[in-house]
Amino acid sequence: MGKVQARVETALERFLPSDKVAPQRLHAAMRYAVLGGGKRVRPLLAFAAGELAGADPARLDVAACAVELIHAYSLVHDDLPCMDDDVLRRGKPTCHVEYDESTALLVGDSLQSLAFQLLAERRIADDAAAQLDMIRILAAASGSRGMAGGQAIDLASVGRALTLPELEHMHIHKTGALIRASVGLGARCGNPLLPEQLSRLDRYAKCVGLAFQVVDDVLDLEASTATLGKTAGKDSANNKPTYVSALGVCRARELAEELRAEAVSSLEGFGSGGRRLEALADFIVLRKF
Repeated sequence: MGKVQARVETALERFLPSDKVAPQRLHAAMRYAVLGGGKRVRPLLAFAAGELAGADPARLDVAACAVELIHAYSLVHDDLPCMDDDVLRRGKPTCHVEYDESTALLVGDSLQSLAFQLLAERRIADDAAAQLDMIRILAAASGSRGMAGGQAIDLASVGRALTLPELEHMHIHKTGALIRASVGLGARCGNPLLPEQLSRLDRYAKCVGLAFQVVDDVLDLEASTATLGKTAGKDSANNKPTYVSALGVCRARELAEELRAEAVSSLEGFGSGGRRLEALADFIVLRKF
């Protein structure tokens, strides 16, 4: 994990525009929002899926960074006053606090554009049609039928008590879509996999994505702001529906374990190639920060 995280950090530094190139302030803010923080879970998943498919690490650099740039843009926009209105992210002031709201808005826009620029201008698949499909996958995961749509549902659900299927529907889009794209893009950087293999990887990613959110909801209640690097207890303070509010802490923890087991079972048949993905499922569910 440490080696992949360091590799991704180096690649992000290389792909992001220099803060010495105009417009300097915007480029500095983009680098501020992306570099030097975060667990890089999505790049880790992309690399693990790519390892399973025998992918060239240089191709995985591009796919992993594209997904991470989309994730970083979503965090910058989520933190804005018109959204979650937060002041702390990854242990430092949020982008709009460090710079200003207008700059933060443009940072998100620019990071999103850069993600697709990377996928379009660097060869990461042997077949042009396959690479075009990878661009489609990330676009669908990012838009109204994916992450942005999940955020819209989240904003509309404040103050409401959602059922478990409604919560799952929201988080399959808000959190899960980009995690599924991470695994899907990583797997497609390597040797062609059978449709049935891709389907099992997608099932793994769906379970891991939901488990990630369940654990996030538990940590939001139990962990400190210093540990999380963001404001703890924000969801309950804002009366947002969570897995903890719907199920209670104990049942939420059980659900995370059930999702982890289902994710791992989806990897059966991949042999040692799925070991890294299995370890990441453990990390996501068992993490304490």
